[in-house]
Amino acid sequence: MVRPPSLLSMTGFGRAEGQVGDMTWVWEARSVNGRNLDIKHKLPPGHDGFEPRIREACTKRFKRGSLQVSLSVKRNTVNQNPSVRINLDMIDFYLAEGSALIAAGQVLPPRLDGLLHLRGVLEAADTCEAVEVKASRDAAILEGLEAALDQLLAERQREGDGLFDVFTQNFSRIDELIRQADTAAEAQVLAIRDRVHKRAVELLGEVPFDPQRLAQEAAALALKSDVREELDRLAAHLTSARTLLNHGGDIGRKLDFLAQEFHRESNTLTTKAATIALTNIGLELKALVDQLKEQAANVE
Repeated sequence: MVRPPSLLSMTGFGRAEGQVGDMTWVWEARSVNGRNLDIKHKLPPGHDGFEPRIREACTKRFKRGSLQVSLSVKRNTVNQNPSVRINLDMIDFYLAEGSALIAAGQVLPPRLDGLLHLRGVLEAADTCEAVEVKASRDAAILEGLEAALDQLLAERQREGDGLFDVFTQNFSRIDELIRQADTAAEAQVLAIRDRVHKRAVELLGEVPFDPQRLAQEAAALALKSDVREELDRLAAHLTSARTLLNHGGDIGRKLDFLAQEFHRESNTLTTKAATIALTNIGLELKALVDQLKEQAANVE
C-alpha cells in the first residue's frame, strides 16, 4: 500500500520562542482529540488583535482537533523606566464613588494597595512607541506563531505515519482472520451435522429415527449459524477501509464509521459461532476492531 502524504493524528505539541527589541515571547500550541476543529487561545493584554490571525493559521493547517494556543511575553525592564503607571483619574473616580459609604461609616477608607488592584488603576505606560516599531515587533511575534503551528503540524504528521503502520498491520490481520473464518465456517456445517447426529443417538439410543428428518434439523441449525453474509460484509468494509487509508487526508470520521460496522459484524459472527475455532476467531476479531476504534478516534 502506498503511504499517503497527509494522514494526521489529532495529538501533538508545538513551541516557538524569540526576542525582538526588549521583548521575549513564547508561543505554545497543543492539540488533542476533538470531533471538530475547536480553537482556544490565551493572549496577554495588548495582544488581543492576534486572535483572527490565530484562527486563520489554525484552519489553514487543521480540520479536526481541540487546539490550545497560548502566547506569553516578557519585557526586559532592567535599568529602564517602569512599564506601568498609576492612573490617578481612576483613583479619584473610585474615591468619589465610595465617598458616601466612607462618610457613613459603612466601609473603611481604602488603602493604596487595595486601590491598585481595582480595574483600570494600573495601566501600561505611554512610551510613545512608534507605529512602525510596534508593527515590526508584532510581525516578528506572528512569525513565531506560524513556526509553532508548523511544528505542531509536523508532530501530528509523524504520529499519523505511526498510525498508518498500525492500521496497515491491523487490516492485514483482519484479512487473515476473515480467511480463517471462511474455512472454519465450512467446517462448522459438518460439525453441526455430526453434533445433531450424536445428540440424537444419545437421546434415542436404540430407537430408530428418520435420517432425512435428522438432516433437515441439521440444515436448519446450520442455516441459523451461517456466517457467510457477515464475512462478505467484513471483507467489503475492509476494502473500503484500505481505500480510505490509501487516500489519506481527513478520513477520521469515515474510519470511525467503518470501525462501528466492523464491530457490528464481528459481534454477529461471534454470536453465530457454533465451534470453538470460529468463536476464537470472532473474539480475536473483536479485539482487533476495538483497537481500530481507538486508533480511528485519533485520526483527523
